[in-house]
Amino acid sequence: MKNVSIADILELPVQERIRLVELIWDSVAAVSTDAEVSPELKNTLQDRLDEFEASPEAGFSWDQVKSRLADGSWRTV
Repeated sequence: MKNVSIADILELPVQERIRLVELIWDSVAAVSTDAEVSPELKNTLQDRLDEFEASPEAGFSWDQVKSRLADGSWRTV
């Protein structure tokens, strides 16, 4: 395995770093092992689901999220 430093990765253009992350993610997803979820994380996820189901209008739609990411307005929340 070739060693690549974080500094080398950070020197890559953003698009290349994103592609690298995609490749790594795809390689992880291709492995058919189940990730263990701690009881604490399960509780947190259940709490968040319960909050959403109690008040779904309190969040943002996917279109709103994409728009806020694109225009940078997420920084003002």
